[in-house]
Amino acid sequence: MSTLAIATSALTKSYGGVRVVDGVELKVPEGTVYGFLGPNGAGKSTTMKMVLGLARPTAGEVEVLGERMDRRSRLTVLAHVGSLIENPSCYKHLTARENLDIIRRLKGLPAESIDEALETVGLAGTGKKLAGQFSLGMRQRLGLAIALLGNPRIVLLDEPTNGLDPEGIHEMRELIRRLPQTHGTTVLVSSHLLSEVEQMADYVGIISQGRMVWQGALEDLRARAQRQLAFRTTDNRRASALLGAVEQDGWLVAPFADDAVVARSSLALAREGIGIMRIEERSEGIEDIFLTLTEGRGL
Repeated sequence: MSTLAIATSALTKSYGGVRVVDGVELKVPEGTVYGFLGPNGAGKSTTMKMVLGLARPTAGEVEVLGERMDRRSRLTVLAHVGSLIENPSCYKHLTARENLDIIRRLKGLPAESIDEALETVGLAGTGKKLAGQFSLGMRQRLGLAIALLGNPRIVLLDEPTNGLDPEGIHEMRELIRRLPQTHGTTVLVSSHLLSEVEQMADYVGIISQGRMVWQGALEDLRARAQRQLAFRTTDNRRASALLGAVEQDGWLVAPFADDAVVARSSLALAREGIGIMRIEERSEGIEDIFLTLTEGRGL
């Protein structure tokens, strides 16, 4: 089993007696992009803030890089963690380099760490352009550069593509996807958009109404999709009895089968004088699975 970069145990946060995070068991394998997925208001940001020590859990524990996060260990642990939570903050009257230099000095990092961070996010050529003149996409990349300063082992990114145009979304997604390979960085990225997470994550955790409803490898989630065969015949009533299929909206729906089984079924129908007008394979998409989980219907 992979080493866990982040692990939480029964992590819970209540506000005014309402549990906004309820017993979350987050397991983020080291060296992966972990997509933390859920509708707006599901508890993603609050969970990430507790992982960073920005919010105190009502109950439960957080471990980061094998260390329990508490008041004594927080600063030591966070020296290996970068983050971009909610909107990126910067000094608009300073350049990208000047913004990073402030953070670099606070962290006690060498001056060359600025060049590496700017190069990684594609801002090395911004020169004397002030951050206040940056587009939203450039400000997001500056926020990511700040998070990546000093090559942290873990980076937490909260909705990093929010508000970006399609080109900006593509650039941010590619940056995130490359980080484990190019820098050995573990990335925990939250989003309410399944399409975004699906294109950059190795592992997925789905949260709904404060509860973790699914967690595991993205391929395992895709494997839960149900494959079926759908037929339209000249006599669905008789064909249904012969094949053991269920009629739905003028189609006969049966479990997926290999080519040999389909061929035998076709011959059996033909012997009974029943013609097949159309046959197709159907597969439940990952989006259907996501909606099933977040709407509380279960799998």
